[in-house]
Amino acid sequence: MLKLPPQPDRCELCERPVAALTRHHLIPKHLHRKKRIQKLFDREDLITRTLWVCRPCHNAIHKARTEVELGLYFNTREALLEIEELRVFVAWLKDKPEGFVPKFRRGG
Repeated sequence: MLKLPPQPDRCELCERPVAALTRHHLIPKHLHRKKRIQKLFDREDLITRTLWVCRPCHNAIHKARTEVELGLYFNTREALLEIEELRVFVAWLKDKPEGFVPKFRRGG
């Protein structure tokens, strides 16, 4: 049985203390059955490579890149933070209070 990392008390991207974190699969779950992905990652990696993030960070991750791009190229915390717009967002969000929820602009 594979052990998933325990839930921390802070978002693993913006590092704010947040009670309700969501699990972000660094290799998106719907890609796990794709042959290309299975050749690159073993089963344990597919299941356990996750980050605990707050909802605003989770939304920003999926807004920044497609699921395929996330799975192939941005599948670590470090790689995610190489995405400039995500890095800028995380830096901006870092100092906001725990309950703060940003308003995303539509179409942007």
